[in-house]
Amino acid sequence: MNLRLTIVAASIAALPLMAITSATAATPLPQPLMAAPVSLASPQENTSLVNKLTTQARNQGLNTEHGFVIGNQHPGVSGTRISRVQHTYKGLPVFGSETVVVSNAAGDIVSESVSDRASGLGSGNVNSVTRSATTDINTTPAISAAAAISIAVKSTGVQAIDHVPPHAQLLIYPVLKTVRVAGAEAKAEASLNALDVEDVVDHYELAYLVETRMISGSTPVYYDTVVSAKDGSILRQWKALKTVVGVGKSQYNGQVPINTTLSGSTYTLKDSTRGTGGKFGAMAITNANHGTTAGSVYTNTSNTWGDGLQYISGGSTTNANGQTAAVNAMWGLMNTYDTHKNVLGWSSLDGNNTATYIAAHVNTAYDNAYYDSSCKCMYIGDGGSSFNNLGSIDVIGHEMGHGITDATSRLVYSQESGGLNESNSDIAGEMVEAYARAGGTGSVIPNTGNDWVMGKEIAKNGQPLRWMYKPSKDGSSPNAWSSTLKNLDVHYSSGPNNRMFYFLSQGSNATTSSDYYSSYLNKSPLAMTGIGSDKAYRIWFKAATTKFTSTTNYADARNKVVAAAEELYGVGSKEATAVKRAYAAINVGADVAEQ
Repeated sequence: MNLRLTIVAASIAALPLMAITSATAATPLPQPLMAAPVSLASPQENTSLVNKLTTQARNQGLNTEHGFVIGNQHPGVSGTRISRVQHTYKGLPVFGSETVVVSNAAGDIVSESVSDRASGLGSGNVNSVTRSATTDINTTPAISAAAAISIAVKSTGVQAIDHVPPHAQLLIYPVLKTVRVAGAEAKAEASLNALDVEDVVDHYELAYLVETRMISGSTPVYYDTVVSAKDGSILRQWKALKTVVGVGKSQYNGQVPINTTLSGSTYTLKDSTRGTGGKFGAMAITNANHGTTAGSVYTNTSNTWGDGLQYISGGSTTNANGQTAAVNAMWGLMNTYDTHKNVLGWSSLDGNNTATYIAAHVNTAYDNAYYDSSCKCMYIGDGGSSFNNLGSIDVIGHEMGHGITDATSRLVYSQESGGLNESNSDIAGEMVEAYARAGGTGSVIPNTGNDWVMGKEIAKNGQPLRWMYKPSKDGSSPNAWSSTLKNLDVHYSSGPNNRMFYFLSQGSNATTSSDYYSSYLNKSPLAMTGIGSDKAYRIWFKAATTKFTSTTNYADARNKVVAAAEELYGVGSKEATAVKRAYAAINVGADVAEQ
């Protein structure tokens, strides 16, 4: 009979942990931000919710061809359920048009957060979505799904094999245009604030959303492509691989505890106390052994793992040196889980405690790490010309942040929503780092322990790749919103929101020469007051998981983060004021005075 036990093991690493003060001025909320895993709604409950939303739509003048489909569900505060509802027209999903519904145990709608891109269809009325008469659309495609997939694959320009079979979904794609709001028509382009413009629907296209997940050699090539179902033209395309590019922290954390499982006389890197189900039945670390698939779960004859040194290229991935990458991964994954569970009440990536895993030693001399939504897991490279091993604490927090986004808002990975997607992961990485450095226990995120820069320790040249407090220090990221932000790579368009979060947590500086100064803050005091990392993350997380939709942009994010602060701390609270000031500091909304 095999005896299966969960055991705390110790890894050996080269450098000791820094001494970190765990005290914080933030006071935890009287109850967790999120509840335990939620039971999925019954078919009757889902039908009831759809009926309520349908009644609202009819009252707003939308005709019977508009519908709703329940998507992901996850827990909210105790007694509530969050449902993500896709808008449809003539049975087809309308891309980016969604409602996030908070409902109570009785099935009553508590709140809604709506991204409306569908009301320009079918009713024939002038409306704010299109600013013109609504239209109908032919929903019969002129090309097949197979043809759309072929077009999408060819457009990538690479020779590759499928990592996951491609998928094409027929939908209605709103083509957007950016217009100025009333009062901003005469402003110079350089003077525009994010709230001076809005995206409206120019017209609708019947299209396929094609997801291709391929491997070229040993390199993942993941794209999402919108292909016209009328003539096969490409309407939009973006990279779908959530990579770590520019994010990192030292792989060496001293001797750290990791949870393992004993089966007979063999130890495995599985932790059944942090998640259930999933591919391996528990949180796990696998050995990709320089391949592109996960491989098998790490095993060992003793419960001492790793030597704490950078992996020697070409060496064994299972000896002590090869195990260090797995130790880094397990410690990082455990702390990511604990940060969200202990502080926010959020269990694993999906909030419902589904176990995830990390594959170490992916590819050969691979200078990256990435989250893969197809397996809901993470792959970590050993590093190559630019990086050492990428399994650092904030890299793992960052990538698993993508997993939370994938389970909730699913922010589209391009333009402003893509920048917010990356920023959400940067924020998660920093908060996980702060929590882990303070010992990884308790219900509060400390104000110290993270350094607010990305990649300094894993980069071989020792230079940070991103600075959250002043993104422009990397030479590519802007410090504030502008009308061209959506044209940048998402790792750069994340910059302004990263700066916002730093200001919200730590405050700013009124000295014009300071890296922490913002010229957009002109109310009293000129140096805004931060509210601490704990409150800042609670506010951000609530907005990101219960209010953001897949197409939320900077202006929309500002409004929803303000709403989250007001719900948690009250209208007119110092926390809500701090959110307004932090966004004003990056040219999103006007500055306000502190009380």
